[in-house]
Order: sequence, then structure tokens, then C-alpha cells
Amino acid sequence: MDREVAPSSEPKTTDLENVRVIEWEDFEQELARLWSLSSAVKEANEKKQSLQQKLEALIQVDVESLDRFNELEEMRQKLEARKMVMEKRSMNSKLAKGDARKQEEQLSDEVRSLLVAGTNLSVARKRLQESNRLLLEEEEYIRLRDSQKMLRMRQQYMISQISMLYSVKIMVGPAQEQELEAFPSGSQAGGSSVGLNPVQQRSLTILGLPVTMVPFKKMSFFTDKKEVQKAATAMGYVAHAVSLIGSYMQVPLRYPLRLGGSHSYIIDSAPSIELASTDPSASTDANTKRVEFPLFLDGQDTTRAAYAVFLLNKDLEQLLNFIGVKSLGPCHVLANLRELLRTIQSWDYIDM
Repeated sequence: MDREVAPSSEPKTTDLENVRVIEWEDFEQELARLWSLSSAVKEANEKKQSLQQKLEALIQVDVESLDRFNELEEMRQKLEARKMVMEKRSMNSKLAKGDARKQEEQLSDEVRSLLVAGTNLSVARKRLQESNRLLLEEEEYIRLRDSQKMLRMRQQYMISQISMLYSVKIMVGPAQEQELEAFPSGSQAGGSSVGLNPVQQRSLTILGLPVTMVPFKKMSFFTDKKEVQKAATAMGYVAHAVSLIGSYMQVPLRYPLRLGGSHSYIIDSAPSIELASTDPSASTDANTKRVEFPLFLDGQDTTRAAYAVFLLNKDLEQLLNFIGVKSLGPCHVLANLRELLRTIQSWDYIDM
């Protein structure tokens, strides 16, 4: 801080020189003049202060105006810069639009060429798909044919096991039997049926047991019980063989079997009223009207048993028709079974 300088008590020479001596007569006049001058100075100071305030206000307005002008100038410069940028962009946009138009024309030409090429490609693709489809069908056919051959070979093996389990032979004499392969068969697959003569048909046996319809037609008090039991056992063998063959051939039998050895049953889903009402103890289903018919005569009605044998032969006929062989007739159960086993085990069955 600046130190204040104490006023000197000694009068300066300049002040002394400026000292004016006033006469007493002129003192009042000078005093009035000084008073008026003092009032004028005061009024001038007031005007000065008022003018200073106005000038300060004007200066403030000018400063604000200058600031706004500077801001406007800056905004104008920015606007000019943006305008130049927009003009450049507009020029670039025009140039790009021209280039885009040229490219559009080129693309339209290329699109037309692509459409032509696409049409040609579509035609070629359809031809290729058709060729692939034919090739796949041929390959699928070959694969299915090979699978079918393998399946039929497997079926042949399974049927050969059934043929060994339930061998059907021809009784030539009182103590001589020959296997079914030893004699020529009747019918070929899809061909005509030659058949066996009546003597050979009556001489067929399954596991040494003949299947005869005599007990089923002429049951009396004097009928041999052993013959009836043998016929029932033979029917049980045939029923089991037919059930196995239908399972291995994947053929649902029209008349299903309920196996029980010599006391087996065959089921008819729509029997006649007379046959269904002959035996009150027959097993029936009220919803599906399924009736079981016995393949034996032990305490059974002969008509129902004969009808059961007829239905069993119908199952054999269904299996024969499935492999394209005609049935030998409604009364030839073992002959039809023999023909079925022989046809399936032949070489023609694989390529059938």
C-alpha cells in the first residue's frame, strides 16, 4: 500500500504567487461571484454525473450491442461455413446422383442379363433336380429291392425254422413218410395250381398227426377219443404255425388266433347269428361282437368246430394270396400250409 504523504506546513512559492489580494469593498462582490461559481460548479458536477450515468448506460448498451453483433457475426460466419458445406454437399449430391444414375443404368443392364441367366439357370436346375430325382428313385429302388431281398431271406430263414418245427410230410405207406420237398409242388407264385391227388391230400401229416375233417363232421358216441385228441393237437400245431407265419410275414390275420395248444381258438369279429348263439358258453365281446370258435371237439359243438377249421383255412388262403399263390380249396388245411411253406422257401420268393 502507498503511504500517505503529510502535507507540508511550509507554503510553496507557487501558491504565494497565485495569491490575490481583494479589497474589502470588492469582497462581497467576489464572495457572491464565488458562490455563483460554486453553484455553477455543483450544477456542472451534477450534470456531469447525470451525463456520466447516461454515458455508462449507453456504453453498456453499446457493449451489449457489440457483443450481440460479434455473436451475430460469428453465427453469420458459421452460417456461411455451413452454407459452403451445404453447397459442397449439394454438388457432391448432384455428382453422386449422376453417378448413381449411370450405375442404375449399368445395373439395369446387368439385371436383365441376370434375369436371362436366372431363367437359364432355373431350367438347368429343374433338369438337374429331375435327374437327381430319377437317380435317387433308382437308388432308392435298388436300396429297397436289396432291403426287400434281405427281408425275404430273413423271412425264408424264419419260415424254414417253422417248417422244421412243424414238418408237413406225406404218408406214403403204413410206416413211411416223406418230407414235403421230396415231391413236386402244386402251384408257383402267380402261376396256376396243380394240386395233390385226393390220396396224397389225405396222407399229409404234421408232426406225424393227420388233419381229418371226419371227427368234426360225424361226431358220435362211438367216435374214437384218441382220434379226436390227435385232430385237436394237429389243429393246434397248424394254428401256431399260421400265427408265426403271419407274424414273420407282417400280415395281420383276418381271423386272429388265441393259442392254447390242443385247445386253441380262432376269433371271428362278425359271425352269423346261428353260430354265435349255438354255444351259450362261447367267449364274446359285447362292444366288438368278437366270437371265439374252438379248434377242438372236447365238449364243443361240431358245427362251431367245423366253422373254426374253415376260418383257419381262410387265414391260410389270406397268406397264400399275399404271396401271389392260389388256395387249394377250403378243405385242404395241411395242403395249403404245405404249399405256403414250400413257396416261401423257394428261390422264386426272393425275386417275387
